[in-house]
Amino acid sequence: MQTECNAAYLDFPMVGRREILADFDGGDITSDGGALLLRQVEQITGILRQFADRFTDHRDSELIEHTVEELLAQRVYGLALGDEDLHDHDDLRRDPRLAAVVGELDPTGQSRMRTRDRGKAPAGKSTLNRPELTPTAAGRADRDKKITRRVHDVEDLLVRPSLQAHPRPLEHIVLDLDATDDPNHGHQLGRFFHGYSKGYCDLPLDIFCGDHPLCAKLRPADIDASAGTVKHLQRIVAQLRQAWPELKITLRADSDFCREAIMACTDLIHHARPGGMQAVGPLSGRIVVRGPSCGGADGLRRGLARWVDHAPTSSTEAPDRRPTDRARNRA
Repeated sequence: MQTECNAAYLDFPMVGRREILADFDGGDITSDGGALLLRQVEQITGILRQFADRFTDHRDSELIEHTVEELLAQRVYGLALGDEDLHDHDDLRRDPRLAAVVGELDPTGQSRMRTRDRGKAPAGKSTLNRPELTPTAAGRADRDKKITRRVHDVEDLLVRPSLQAHPRPLEHIVLDLDATDDPNHGHQLGRFFHGYSKGYCDLPLDIFCGDHPLCAKLRPADIDASAGTVKHLQRIVAQLRQAWPELKITLRADSDFCREAIMACTDLIHHARPGGMQAVGPLSGRIVVRGPSCGGADGLRRGLARWVDHAPTSSTEAPDRRPTDRARNRA
């Protein structure tokens, strides 16, 4: 028996002088309107546009439906909104809200080339993962993965928003260094048990200036917490000094970063510019960071930092699997 539906409205008893109707033609409704604020931040700052400029697209422009900027925007907005897994986007691509935030001209997806894709404006997981998994040496001859990134340019991008957030040069900033645990869920490549964190995890390197992420490097957990710090410090300090030549920098970290190579790097920079850099770090225990030193940050920048954190250098790059004792004192 066919169900009888009232497609117009339901009329409820009046409350005082107010008429109450239940109407069902409200269109597409979302409970997560905060994504629109992230899009407004992007329109003002242009962070994702700058991010997309650091990629090279070898695809045939006449055969694609999603630009590099749209793919990156979809991924970064998803991270900022809590949808970290690429598989989530097979459901999210049916969401017109995400399509509107990404910048799709047809949020409903009814104008897609293929019939099976209609009603799904954003990209699916198989298309969305290409900017992350494409080797840096890929080109037009590769069959599927043709969107390559310039790794060093992407790393430098995280420093640029911090500089742009201050119309006048700062006299002094504090760089906070830390290695945090990123728990593994499943048997990912590079999975390793970390004794301090009491679980299987990765060990990303984070360098912050207040709320601004300047470095987010994903690493396996079988290395020293300070591994790679000197290289990233040299890059970040050089970029900051190029914009603000008279800047004084304080490094703040816990005992994991009390390594000879890091102290030597600090001394070199200090002697090259007396008073320009100093290190603050306890021999044991942790420092509690009180108060921002470089202003506030928004969800868009955090989403971008997490994308850089999770993106490998190339699809063929294997994590460092050497035993922990061989990785000691690396910097």
